[in-house]
Amino acid sequence: MTIKAVLFDLDDTLLWDDRSVKESFEATCMEATKDYPQLDPSKLEEEVKREARALYESYPTFPFTKMIGINPFEGLWANFTHGEQQEFRQLQDLAPGYRTEAWTRGLRALGVENAALGERLGEFFAAERRARPHTYDETFEILDALKGKVKLLLLTNGSPDLQQEKLDGVPDLIPYFDHIIISGAFGEGKPAASIFNHAMSKLGIEPQEGLMVGDKLTTDIKGSLGVGMHAVWVNRHGATRTDEIVPHYEIKHLSEILSIIDQHA
Repeated sequence: MTIKAVLFDLDDTLLWDDRSVKESFEATCMEATKDYPQLDPSKLEEEVKREARALYESYPTFPFTKMIGINPFEGLWANFTHGEQQEFRQLQDLAPGYRTEAWTRGLRALGVENAALGERLGEFFAAERRARPHTYDETFEILDALKGKVKLLLLTNGSPDLQQEKLDGVPDLIPYFDHIIISGAFGEGKPAASIFNHAMSKLGIEPQEGLMVGDKLTTDIKGSLGVGMHAVWVNRHGATRTDEIVPHYEIKHLSEILSIIDQHA
């Protein structure tokens, strides 16, 4: 059956989120060494990440953030000002303290007791992350090649305001898409069948007429396979997988999508 629509994941599919996060941690940990030159930036990053994960998972909002698809490092710069569910109001209240506590505990693990610095680093990281939107070299190439030939839909997990901030950081992305669906606004995240069915309804397509492109097996691929859609796993870094979730296609470069569509012409 002819492919009539391509559904794209956002983070680490079109936006290079890993790079943005990496650079932000590096810059913030170097900032800490201005006050404490003895600190090892890489060890501070490691400790802050460990503390952030543990804190994030300790909050009563964790099941909700897991369902919507909001990770601990997004929580380090999100404000959670949008979203109708009451959990977003809880997250909005938790976020400032979470930022401060993650960095304060990370410092403490390396022998530095300074809550004021922890608070400053928490705000510094959030500002650095906002200032570092990155896309892949091939992002706009593939969107230019597909625009007008198939319908395009962006299907992203995350908090409504945070995902919108990411898009606003690269405003040229938005006009390419016929529809943009954010899990936090919809109320359920990938891999739930409901959000994929909602996307197909928006596009007016049958499952076999859609191609889901994403980097995460457990959300993008599992979800699209579950509704009978063609699943394309973007595996840029040669990750290995088990046979538990098997995509129809595995690619290293987004340009490979064109030949996949041609196969279904």
